[in-house]
Amino acid sequence: MKELDIEQVKKHIIEAPIGQYIGEDGAQILAEKACCELSLKDSEYLFRQGELENSFYIVTQGRLGLVKERKKDKSPYVLHVLEQGDLVGELSFIDDTPHATSCMALGDATVLRFKGEDIRPLITEEPILMFNFMRAVIKRVHHTISNIGQQQLALSDYISTGGKGRL
Repeated sequence: MKELDIEQVKKHIIEAPIGQYIGEDGAQILAEKACCELSLKDSEYLFRQGELENSFYIVTQGRLGLVKERKKDKSPYVLHVLEQGDLVGELSFIDDTPHATSCMALGDATVLRFKGEDIRPLITEEPILMFNFMRAVIKRVHHTISNIGQQQLALSDYISTGGKGRL
């Protein structure tokens, strides 16, 4: 962990998809609440499936994979790749449930960490900011569900044509 440069953190937030929802003022407030920057080495886990954690993260460098372990050999299977600007861990942060997947670095990566005890007071102190944060999270969930639906349809078409269709 290293000491944070608030202006650099603000820049990361503004450049992330969440930035379009919370604006420059919101980015400043969140930047001041960022707890730390974590550096991950290749294949290092940020968190594991089933862990209950009180933080969410923004990817600032590199890529992370949301992974499940294969039953046979426990090797990680990448379900989704997160890149610079992506939020991770925000759903478990919001609904206080254990992580549904594990998250590991795909190469060296860096994330900003936001702890619940630092962010939750913003619900009453900055309700518009938190509303806009929630809008950004919901937009991401809608986008992910839409992508999954498109992938399922493509796979179904591929299977129904006996593999002659495009996947």
